[in-house]
Amino acid sequence: MDRKKILGFEFTGKDGEFKLQQPDHSSFLYFPLVNEGGMMSTVTPKFHGQATTGHNTFLTPPLSVEDLHNSRASRNFWVYVEGKGAWSAAGNSAKQNAAFYTPSADDAVLEAGFLWHRVTRSNSEMGVKAEITSFVPSGNDKVELMKVTLTNTGTEELTLTPTAVVPLYARSADDLRDHRHVTSLLNRIYTSPYGVEVQPALSFDERGHRINHTSYGVFGAEGDGSQPVGFFPIQEEFIGEGGSLDWPEAVILNTTPEIGKGGGVDREGYEAVGGLRFAPITLSPGENHSYVVVMAIDSDRINVEAMMGKYGTSEAFDHLLEETKAFWADKVNMVEFHTGDSNADQWMKWVTIQPVLRRLYGNSFLPYHDYGRGGRGWRDLWQDCLALLIMEPAEVRSLLFNNYAGVRIDGSNATIIGQQPGEFIADRNNIPRVWMDHGAWPFLTTMLYLDQSGDLDFLLQEQTYFRDTFMSRCKERDTSWDTSAGSDLRTASGEIYKGTILEHILLQNLVPFFNVGEHNNILLEGADWNDGLDMGADRGESVAFTSFYASNLLDISRMLRTLKTSKGQETVELAEEMQLLLDTLNESVDYSSVSGKHERLDRYYAAAPNKVSGVHVSLDIDKVADDLEQKAEWLFDHLRSNEWVQSENGDGWFNGYYNNDGEQVEGEFFEGVRMTLTGQVFPLMGHAAAPEQIPHIIAAVDRNLFDDKIGYRLNSRFGGIQQNLGRAFGFAFGHKENGAMFSHMTIMYGNALYKRGYVKEGHKVLESLYSLSTDFEKARIYPGIPEYINEQGRGMYTYLTGSASWLLLTMVTEVFGVKGKLGDLLLEPKLVKEQFDSEGKASIKTIFADREFEVVYKATGSFNYGEYQIYSVTLNGGEVTLQRGSGSVIIPREELLALQTEKLHVIEVTLA
Repeated sequence: MDRKKILGFEFTGKDGEFKLQQPDHSSFLYFPLVNEGGMMSTVTPKFHGQATTGHNTFLTPPLSVEDLHNSRASRNFWVYVEGKGAWSAAGNSAKQNAAFYTPSADDAVLEAGFLWHRVTRSNSEMGVKAEITSFVPSGNDKVELMKVTLTNTGTEELTLTPTAVVPLYARSADDLRDHRHVTSLLNRIYTSPYGVEVQPALSFDERGHRINHTSYGVFGAEGDGSQPVGFFPIQEEFIGEGGSLDWPEAVILNTTPEIGKGGGVDREGYEAVGGLRFAPITLSPGENHSYVVVMAIDSDRINVEAMMGKYGTSEAFDHLLEETKAFWADKVNMVEFHTGDSNADQWMKWVTIQPVLRRLYGNSFLPYHDYGRGGRGWRDLWQDCLALLIMEPAEVRSLLFNNYAGVRIDGSNATIIGQQPGEFIADRNNIPRVWMDHGAWPFLTTMLYLDQSGDLDFLLQEQTYFRDTFMSRCKERDTSWDTSAGSDLRTASGEIYKGTILEHILLQNLVPFFNVGEHNNILLEGADWNDGLDMGADRGESVAFTSFYASNLLDISRMLRTLKTSKGQETVELAEEMQLLLDTLNESVDYSSVSGKHERLDRYYAAAPNKVSGVHVSLDIDKVADDLEQKAEWLFDHLRSNEWVQSENGDGWFNGYYNNDGEQVEGEFFEGVRMTLTGQVFPLMGHAAAPEQIPHIIAAVDRNLFDDKIGYRLNSRFGGIQQNLGRAFGFAFGHKENGAMFSHMTIMYGNALYKRGYVKEGHKVLESLYSLSTDFEKARIYPGIPEYINEQGRGMYTYLTGSASWLLLTMVTEVFGVKGKLGDLLLEPKLVKEQFDSEGKASIKTIFADREFEVVYKATGSFNYGEYQIYSVTLNGGEVTLQRGSGSVIIPREELLALQTEKLHVIEVTLA
C-alpha cells in the first residue's frame, strides 16, 4: 500500500452514497447513527464510538475525539482461524495495529449512506474477508444493529470460531472518571440464551442515588437466528490477567466460555462486557456466513426474546436496513439540487441532513462533545427552524410558537431548554448569563416563516412568558420567586400572563436598544453569537449585533405597516409597561444620551420586574411603526458615522466590538490590523451598511481575512490573550473562534453578499467553503460541513453545526431564488455560469405552500448573473399569472393552492 497517496471519498449513487478506500488511514473520522426514538450512536472505520440515549445512559464508554484512536474499547468481532490465530474483523487488534504500516496490513473499504455504515475488510494472509454493516433502525426502539458477514477468500477450507464483544459501560458519563470503580459495584449482570444484560442497582450521578431501572444489553445470533454457544460477561475475565480488549485472552487462546448457552447466571459488582461466543464453523473457498449483533437500551429489563424475534436474523436486518435507508432518503430528498457539478449536488444532500442531526443529537453526543451534557441552546432553536422551514414546513408553526414561551419580560430568555417543545427550565444552579444576540434571532426566523406562509395571524396569537429568579437581564435576583409556582410570568393578581407573539418580538428588540455601553452600542453582556467573547460583560459592546437589532427594528416597522394594509389592523395590543420603551409615543428619550437610555430602561425594569399589571393598552399601529423606524434610522446613522474604520489602503470596514476596557477592538494599530468577519456580516446582511460602503468592506475582507489555505478567517491575528474581551483569544490562532474558518459566519457572509446583489462575490465564498470541506487530503472528513476549518485545513466538529441550516437556506432562497413573499412564491435566481449543466439547465426540488415543486431554470443566452432576465414562466406546461419585478417574478399563492398536493409540480423558467 502507498500510504503517501490519499484518496478522497467518491460518490457512488444518487442518494449521497459514498466510498472511501483505507478509511482507517485517516484519524478522527466518525459517522452518526441515530433515530427519532432517542438512540444516538457514533461509529468509526474500526468501530470505535459510542451508543447512548443521553448524558446519564451510555451503553458503551463515553468517548471524546482523542479516544477514537487511543481507546481499546470498541464494538469488536473476533475470528479465531484454526492454524493461523486471531483476527479482528473490525481491524481493532494489537497485532493489526502493529502491522498498520506493513504490506501485511488489512485492505479496507468504507461505504456509507443515509444513515448506514459499512466497512469491508480483508487480509490475504488470513484468507478472510469481513463485511460489517451498522445502522440504528428508524422508529422508536433504542437499538443499534450490526451484521457481520465472513467470507473465505482463500483456496482451502477454513475453520473459524467467532466472538462478538462490546464493552457494557451502562451508566452516566459523569462516572467515567469520578467513581468509575465504585459504580461498577452497582452492576447486576445477567445472561440469557442470546447475550448479556446489565441493569445497575442505582444511578450514581449528579442527580443523587436513585433506584435505577434502565437496562443495557448486547445480544447476538447467527444469520438464521441460531443462538450463541456461550458468553463472557465479565471484562476482566474476558481479557485475562495482563490482557486487553485489543488482545484478549479468551480470543487469543480460544478458551471455552464458562457460561454456556443456557445462560441465566447472575454476576454482580464487576465491569461488564457483552462477549458472545458463536459455534465454530468451517467455510469452503468462497463460502460466507453471517451474524447479527444487537445493542440495546431500555427503560427496564429487556424483553430479549421479543427483541431478537424482531432483529435477530439476517433477513430482518436486511429488511430494516432498506426501511431505514428509505426513511432518511425521504427526509433528505425533500430538497434536491441539480447543477453543473453532480458531486456538489450529492454533497448538498449531506448538508441537508445536518440540521436534522443537530435536532436529534443536540450539541453533544458526537466525539467533539465540548458543548456539554446535551440538548440545544436558545440560538439553535431558531436557526434549526430555518432548515425545517424548507424541509419540514408543516411542523414549524407550532415549534416557533412554543419557542416564544422562553422569552422573559426583560427581553432576555431562558437558557436551559427541556426535551419537549416549549419546555424551558429555571436555572437551579443560579448562573446569571445573558447572550446579547439571543433576542435578534427569533424575528429573523419568524419573518422567514411569514414570507413562506403569509400567516400574519401568527403574530397576534398569545403566548406565555418565562420567569425565574433572574431579573433586569440577570443584573438582579427575585428573592420572592417560588419554584413551586412554576416558571410562567404572572400578573400582580397571580394570573398567568400572556402577550401576543408580536409583543414578544417587540420586547426582544426594544430592550436591547436602550441597553447600551458608553459608546452607545448594545452591551456585549455574557457574549454574543461568538461564545468566545465572554470576558467583556461590564464595558464590552457588540457593534456587530447592534447592526442586527437595528435592521430588525426597521423590518418590524415595515411588518406592522403590512399588518395594517393586509389585514386592516389599526392598533396593537401591548402590555401597558411597554409604553416606556416606545418613547416617542409619550415621553421621548434623547437617543444620543447613554444615561438617558439607561434611565428609561431602569424605569421599565421597575415597572415590570418579574411580574406585570396584566393591563393591555391599545396603541396606534402607525405610531408604533414610526417609533421603531426612528430608532432604526438613528442606529444606522450612528453606526455609519462612529463605527466605520477607514483604512490607509482606501477600503474600510465596521468596527465590530469594544472590549471590557471600553476600547475599540478593530482598526489599524501599531501592531497590525485587527478585523472580525462578524463585524462585517451583520451590517451587510441587514440595512446598516450603506450601498457605497459594500465594495470597501469586500475589499477589506479579501485583504485582511481571506486565506487561500483555509478560506475566510473569523478574525485577523490580534496577538495576546485579550482577557478584556474573551477566552477565544487564548486559543491558538487559526483554531476555533480565534482566526479559523468558522463555517457559520463564512456562510452568513456569503448570504449577505447575495442579499445585497454581490452574487459573484457570494458565489466565491460558498465555493471556497465547498472546496475546503471536500479536499479530503487536508480536511479528512466525510461529506458535509464542519463547524470550522483549522490552521492545517482539517475539518473540525463535523455534523453538528448551525452553518448547515444557513447554507441550505442560502442555496434555496438566494442562489436558486425560491422564496416566499408573505405567502406568494417569489422566483429570483442568482445562478452563475458554473451552476448550469451542459444543457444550460439548473433545477431545485423543494416544498412551498405544502406542495412539492421542481423549479427548472433554462438559460438560452448568457449564463452570467446580471446579463440574463426571466423571459417566461410555465407551471406544469401552462401559462401562469405573474407579477414581474426587477429580475424576479411572483406567482400568487392562490394559484399554488389550487394545485394537487400529492404530485410534483414543475415550474419552468426561461432565462434570456
